[in-house]
Amino acid sequence: MNEISPLLCTAFAGTRQIASGGLRHVALKAQESITRDNSAQVLIFDDATSEVVDVDLRGTPDELSQRLDEMEAHAGQDGEPVAADQGARKPGRPKLGVVAREVTLLPRHWDWLATQPGGASVALRKLVEQAKRANQDKDRLRVAQESAYRFMSAMAGNEPGFEEATRAFFAGDRERFEMQVAPWPVDVGNHVKKLAGRAFEYAVAEPEA
Repeated sequence: MNEISPLLCTAFAGTRQIASGGLRHVALKAQESITRDNSAQVLIFDDATSEVVDVDLRGTPDELSQRLDEMEAHAGQDGEPVAADQGARKPGRPKLGVVAREVTLLPRHWDWLATQPGGASVALRKLVEQAKRANQDKDRLRVAQESAYRFMSAMAGNEPGFEEATRAFFAGDRERFEMQVAPWPVDVGNHVKKLAGRAFEYAVAEPEA
């Protein structure tokens, strides 16, 4: 059975970073923080997207661990490679994880696809793979920018210099961006700079059109 990569997260209690690492470790640390101070405002962020990870931190550590087990089980069911490996393997070619969904095209597009070797499905898959390769650097930059901005908005939207920092960030001006971030709470600023750093690196790596 294929292993599922652990979800890497970072938790904040207010503006203080309290944990970073796998979801189980971070969630248990977040629960400890709430146990010590039930008024603490704890948020857990996905390190890749900066989406808030919704975890029920109530109860005992054992109860939390059980809920995390259930979350991981559901995550495993969503991945096609994991599902394909479950149970006895049947004779014949292995499943490739192909998913059937509706695609809406103009008649001339369907006419063109019908003339392609292997038919419409094969041609569409080739076009998608080509587009992925062609736009890989731009997609990485966009995802990194969205992640950094999402965290900035959630944790530093009311901090001084936020608007200027945002403009500098999307303009690719790293020096001006870090100057604006410098007065922010230390842990928030450090995490923002870590996330933004990925975007700056991808922006430098992306060739100019």
